[in-house]
Amino acid sequence: MTTTIALAGKGGVGKTTLAALIIKYLVQMQSGSVLAIDADPSSNLNMVLGLDLGWTVGDIREDMLGQVKSSLAQGGAAMGSMPGGVSKRDYLDYQVHSALSEGSRYDLIAMGRGEGPGCYCAVNHNLREVLDAISKHYAYVVIDNEAGMEHLARRTTRDVQHLLVVSDATPRGLIAAQRISEMSHDLEIHVQKTWLVLNRAREPLSAEAMDLISKTSAPLLGTVPSDSDLAELDARGNPVVGIASDSASYRAVSGLMEAILSG
Repeated sequence: MTTTIALAGKGGVGKTTLAALIIKYLVQMQSGSVLAIDADPSSNLNMVLGLDLGWTVGDIREDMLGQVKSSLAQGGAAMGSMPGGVSKRDYLDYQVHSALSEGSRYDLIAMGRGEGPGCYCAVNHNLREVLDAISKHYAYVVIDNEAGMEHLARRTTRDVQHLLVVSDATPRGLIAAQRISEMSHDLEIHVQKTWLVLNRAREPLSAEAMDLISKTSAPLLGTVPSDSDLAELDARGNPVVGIASDSASYRAVSGLMEAILSG
């Protein structure tokens, strides 16, 4: 059975960094392989994982549609196939597998840009089937999302066991976290458990922060402190997964993962 962990939150709260730390924990402390899905159109999860990024799912989608339109204009392929008679489903399956960036016990696929003008219903349906089929071969799937997760909902039908809504301890961050927690109930995908995680938090939390946390539907899972080790990695442009296992941020994330995976 595959366990899916998704992260969401407003921009700038450190979702991508936490996703990398979670992947590091899973690789070091759990058995089985990990699939990282970058569902944020900005696509920078590969940088914190130390992986090269070639094509994204968005690139594959646009390339496929371009080939189909060109062939139809020339009186070529039928609507259900690509030039040469290859089905759209087979084409997408091959290209998505080819676009996987491979690491040590973890792979990455990036969603990339959103759709342009026009109807993408059929291709999105095929992409859901391809991505869901790929995900089943991994013990864990970790998804780094844009704030609202609509991009994810168009790409997968799989359940999310744990949604981590990431925020800093500021009022703006916590209010955004409240809204994201509420929106998660309206997605087409099923979210089993939603948690609030405070990143770059300084103890003790202010009374205002505690009041906003109490009004958030997602329970507070824990906090991850500011970490000079992470800042140094960023300054050097080094992958976050290379952080020492005794660093404050990694130890905090390990504790969060142990709490939800042992439950």
